[in-house]
Amino acid sequence: MIAANIQKINQEIGATARLIAVSKTKPKELLLEAYEAGQRLFGENKVQEMLEKYQELPKDIEWHLIGHLQSNKVKYIAPFVSLIHSVDSYKLLETINKEALKNNRVIPVLLQIYIAQEDTKFGLNQTELTELLDSLRLNPLENIEIVGLMGMASNTENEELIRKEFAGLKTLFEELKNNYFSQSPSFKEISMGMSSDYLLAVKEGSTLVRVGSSIFGNR
Repeated sequence: MIAANIQKINQEIGATARLIAVSKTKPKELLLEAYEAGQRLFGENKVQEMLEKYQELPKDIEWHLIGHLQSNKVKYIAPFVSLIHSVDSYKLLETINKEALKNNRVIPVLLQIYIAQEDTKFGLNQTELTELLDSLRLNPLENIEIVGLMGMASNTENEELIRKEFAGLKTLFEELKNNYFSQSPSFKEISMGMSSDYLLAVKEGSTLVRVGSSIFGNR
C-alpha cells in the first residue's frame, strides 16, 4: 500500500513539486517500506524522534524538520538535517548558524509564515518578517541559507479559504524573491500542502508537499 500511495501522489504532483513523507510517530519498518519504494525525503516534527531514526536508517535519506524547533534542540540535528522548514525568529536563525558553523556546514532553512486563521499555528507575521529580514541585512549569517518559505493553511473544509492562503504565500514568495533574494538562485522553495490539501497547494505553486496519512494511513 505504501509504495502504491507514494507512486499515486508523485503522479498527481508531477515534476513541479517534491514529496516529503511525513513520518512522525511511524515505526522505522514503515519508513523502510517507503524507502524501498524510492522515497528519500522524510519529514519529522520532533528532534529526538528524527535523531533516533537518522541513526538507524539509511544515510542517503534527506531529513526535513517540519515541526516547531526550540533553540536548545538545534545542536542535535545540525550535523545532518537537510532542511529546516520552521524558522520563525532571527534568534533561531542565529542558533542554527552557530551550530552549522561548529559542524562546518551551511544549513538550508525556510521561513515559516503565519497564513492561517488559527491561533494554534506558528509563523512570522508581516512585521516580524520585515524585522527578521532587516536584521539579516545588517548582520548576515554565513552558515545558513534561506531557500524559501513554509506555511500551514487553516484546518477547514473551506477550499476557497485554503486556496487564498496558499496564493497569498506564493505572492509573498515572489515579493521577497524580487526585493531580498534576487541574487540568490537557491531561494526557490515553497513548502505548503499536506494530506488534505496538497493538490490545491501544488496548483498554487508549492514545490514541497508534506504528506503523512495519505502515505502511511491514519495513526
